[in-house]
Amino acid sequence: MPELPEVETITAALRPHLTGRRFTRIETHIASVRYPLAPLNDAALLGYEIISVRRRARYIIIELDNRRTFIIHLGMSGSLRVVPAPSERRKHEHVVWHLDDGMTLRFDCPRRFGFVKTAVLAAAGAKPAELNGLGLEPLSPEFNADWLYRVSRGRRGPIKSLIMNNALVVGVGNIYAAEALFKSRINPFRAAMNLTRKQCAALVAAVREILTDSIRIGGTTIATYKSLDGSEGKFVQYLQIYGKDGQNCPVCGTSIQRKRLAGRNTCYCPKCQK
Repeated sequence: MPELPEVETITAALRPHLTGRRFTRIETHIASVRYPLAPLNDAALLGYEIISVRRRARYIIIELDNRRTFIIHLGMSGSLRVVPAPSERRKHEHVVWHLDDGMTLRFDCPRRFGFVKTAVLAAAGAKPAELNGLGLEPLSPEFNADWLYRVSRGRRGPIKSLIMNNALVVGVGNIYAAEALFKSRINPFRAAMNLTRKQCAALVAAVREILTDSIRIGGTTIATYKSLDGSEGKFVQYLQIYGKDGQNCPVCGTSIQRKRLAGRNTCYCPKCQK
């Protein structure tokens, strides 16, 4: 599933194509993806200027100047592309937005785990009410060592599960959680409540650094993720621990171990991350 850096990369690539443009027509080629697509057949979504293309967690938000918005989630294998209107439609391009400059935005979702929803904002620039349950953005000032230390008190569950909990902090998926915990030398199975303030500071810094580095080079492609232009994320070349079980730790040479945690494979170094 695309994580925060991948969605941020796509959002930034979309922005110059969409901002200031207007949708003139919307085609839907199936009845639903994860949710029904019938709400896209609404005249209030056409002819209004696109004033914002932004990200919240793993969601892409496209806002019109009448406060109508599209909320897009790419699911496991979804993608977007911007191509001229005459371009042949691909088999799984289930939604096609026509723009007033002759281009189209296309939503491709082979496994149908993604979605496109519409919403009406309370005010221009507001967060969609549908996303109210989401936690802090990990690149925001609010995500800091004091916050992590405070929310981790009394939590006996593993620290990896805490930083992947979208109700607390968004967009830190399995790849980036594993990498950040390795960089900060914290065992992913350690009870969150046992982290010291110093460790909280190290983990926050690691999350920020790794996400920022991944955004800079287009995210991480493990399986199907591609950016708007079809390019793959290059951060996969810089992974230190994720998917490296059985290989030697790049720091100490110890064999990297893998265990299951909350249904996910978790790689760690038993020496560096005691």
